[in-house]
Amino acid sequence: MKDIENVELTLLNLDDYQELKKAMIEAYSTMPDTYWKEHQIESLIQKFPEGQIVIKVNDQIAGCALSIIVDYNNFDDTHTYKEITGDSTFNTHSPEGDTLYGIDVFIKPEFRGLRLGRRLYDYRKELCERLNLKGITFGGRIPNYHEFSDTLSPKEYIEKVKRKDIHDPVLNFQISNDFHPAKVLKGYLEGDGASNDYAVLLKWRNIYYEKPSKKATPTKKLVRLGLIQWQMRPYKDLDELMQQAEYFIDAVAGYRSDFALFPEFFNAPLMAENNHLSEPQAIRELAKHTETIVHKFTELAITCNINIITGSMPEIVNGRLYNVGYLCKRDGTTDRFEKLHVTPDESRIWGMEGGSQLKAFDTDCGKIGILICYDSEFPELSRLLSDEGMDILFVPFLTDTQNGYSRVRACSHARAIENECYVAITGGVGNLPKVHNMDIQYAQSAVFTPCDFAFPSNGIKAEATPNTEMILIADVDIYLLRELHQFGSVKNLKDRRKDLFELKKR
Repeated sequence: MKDIENVELTLLNLDDYQELKKAMIEAYSTMPDTYWKEHQIESLIQKFPEGQIVIKVNDQIAGCALSIIVDYNNFDDTHTYKEITGDSTFNTHSPEGDTLYGIDVFIKPEFRGLRLGRRLYDYRKELCERLNLKGITFGGRIPNYHEFSDTLSPKEYIEKVKRKDIHDPVLNFQISNDFHPAKVLKGYLEGDGASNDYAVLLKWRNIYYEKPSKKATPTKKLVRLGLIQWQMRPYKDLDELMQQAEYFIDAVAGYRSDFALFPEFFNAPLMAENNHLSEPQAIRELAKHTETIVHKFTELAITCNINIITGSMPEIVNGRLYNVGYLCKRDGTTDRFEKLHVTPDESRIWGMEGGSQLKAFDTDCGKIGILICYDSEFPELSRLLSDEGMDILFVPFLTDTQNGYSRVRACSHARAIENECYVAITGGVGNLPKVHNMDIQYAQSAVFTPCDFAFPSNGIKAEATPNTEMILIADVDIYLLRELHQFGSVKNLKDRRKDLFELKKR
């Protein structure tokens, strides 16, 4: 080959797919139809970007290593490739797993002999140590075994390879990189005729692995939610409104809640002082309070040791009016979220625009998603958040009639089932006779679950009294979601027909 000018180890990018496909076909010349489809590579990158790497020589792909994280307790040492990869859907990947599982590694023929494979394996080991996983496991092919299968059993063949009596390019390489054979697997990889349908289960142990300490503060698995069903009442000024907000935060924190959730536009009563203005002008005056409110919520999150979801408030950015909210974490950091779909009234009466940011947020209780009211009625949004690892979806809402509330409730319940997650909704109740376009409100706050045996049969974990100011406290168990993903009666996430459709975020 031509002179080497640079060697680069980098994360796999979907833009590399066509070049990657060509490299796979060349690397697996005995199995030319064995290559990953584009939607499969995309799924791997979405689920576990750090686990998908390529090595480039002179800016050309020379090799690749793909991997997932699995909870090895859910499998045993006699598993098949199909089982461990979830039939190539990779739904077996679990960020909370304990083992890095190698699902593919190859070097193109023209680049072999340059020890590039060792660089891929070294990266996997470093990743395993960094993520504090127990070790690396995979099923290794023995492509030369078909030449000896008439005279040697798989066990005898492996022993001769270990003694260097027989050269097997794959197994020799793996053993030289500190992977030890643990078991012979029959029927591991369908169609691997060169290996006579056998494989070797290979393992590498992370000697730096530390069992998580009970004294540490890991991501919580039993999470307590505090939903604030907020009464819309007159307030003379911002200080009085925040005094009421602080009262509720202190109350739910007193029950050791991990989250306090406020409704959409909970600060709308402050528009009363500007009721003499037009509706577009009045809500823009209300937006002037948003920065102060967020600052106060951030302080309360720290002092009350609770994550606060502020509901939503109007905010002006570059002269444009948006419906936004903030996640104020108890460590003092904040994240911002936007309402993407504004209602016809928000647009027509206030001149409000839909935002463009959608993301799941990391918290000390795992990943959460937040959708404001009308956004909950668009299933694509929660599915995208679910693909990012969301366990709990929060929906602050404001609905004037029972019809509008029923839409939010029914759609939120559906989101819990189809995304195998918890959904918490809370809204405002009461009347605001001195605020135009905010006259009446209807709400019944609730926490919804998937409908399976580990959860309430009707999918309702808890619900408040309709149209009454109160708080609702509910515990949700993240471990139950993990079991549902793997062992549920139905698997709404796993059984998606990605061969027929796909969902992308721009």
